[in-house]
Amino acid sequence: MQTATDTLTIIRPDDWHVHLRDGAVMASVVADTARQFARAIIMPNIRPPVTTTELAQAYRQRIMTSLEQAGIAQESFTPLMTLYLTDNTSADEVVRASQSGIVHGIKLYPAGATTNSDAGVTDLLGRCTPALEAMERVGMPLLVHGEVTDPAVDLFDREAVFIDRVMLPLRRAFPGLKVVFEHLTTRDGVDYVRDADGPIAATITAHHLLYNRNALFLGGVRPHWYCLPVLKRETHRLALVEAATGDSPRFFLGTDSAPHPRGLKEHACGCAGCYTALHAMELYATAFDAAGRLDRLEAFASLNGPAFYGLPVNTGKLVLQRAEYSIPAELPMADTTVVPLAAGESLGWAVQA
Repeated sequence: MQTATDTLTIIRPDDWHVHLRDGAVMASVVADTARQFARAIIMPNIRPPVTTTELAQAYRQRIMTSLEQAGIAQESFTPLMTLYLTDNTSADEVVRASQSGIVHGIKLYPAGATTNSDAGVTDLLGRCTPALEAMERVGMPLLVHGEVTDPAVDLFDREAVFIDRVMLPLRRAFPGLKVVFEHLTTRDGVDYVRDADGPIAATITAHHLLYNRNALFLGGVRPHWYCLPVLKRETHRLALVEAATGDSPRFFLGTDSAPHPRGLKEHACGCAGCYTALHAMELYATAFDAAGRLDRLEAFASLNGPAFYGLPVNTGKLVLQRAEYSIPAELPMADTTVVPLAAGESLGWAVQA
């Protein structure tokens, strides 16, 4: 990493959790991710979900075609595919995925936890044991949406309860299983990931580093700040900042950027998800700068993730300039628009072209 008063140069980063969607929506948003990141873990919760290696290969080809149509050189961006874990995922499918060379994780969505999660797992240890045994054996990471969906559990407590009800029993049963606790949001989660035994890591989003739950209600209900897991109290935000900017290699960048049409966000039952792919590194640089830890951004964005996934560090560079960056009010998305996080506001860092 090279720093100057107004310039920050880091190894080109990776996004270890992003939603590209499919079809015309993907064509509208894929370039935003590819312009900043060399690689990205692609979430499988499209319709229909990516449940097999064959479906992952087909989805990957659609991504590469969209990149070409957007004028992005295919060799400059590598989509790292994932499978959607279901109650019926077989051990043979896990082995096929591992041998494919393109699938780098299998995603656990508790049924009903978030957008397009209705096909998710209903009983992890009861129904998924053969798949989990195979994943542990071949070294395939389990990527976890870490919330329970029990309606009796308070929305703001679902991550902490997930640790007790799901994560602890899971890792007792499969101590060698590689686990990524995705889009971490609480001090409870930070403490667990930092101190747990075995191969575990966590991604942290820019919006959870920058905002607490007050952002949802400033001047009224603001649907474009609504995501799942939801923004939490300030004490949790501070714990996430400490983890992201600290020395532990277990924490790394994952935007969870999720495009939704403006009309479905500003809706009686609005979709969960924040669109941050356009200005992801500007947001992260702002968060690290506010913490006085720009020196830690490269490890978080460019080094820790490859180390956990067993992949080489990228060779390219990304340059950030201390300059005003104005976030657009909205962006084209298929036949509608998407509102990026913090639309209409300004940030203090901009990625150089």
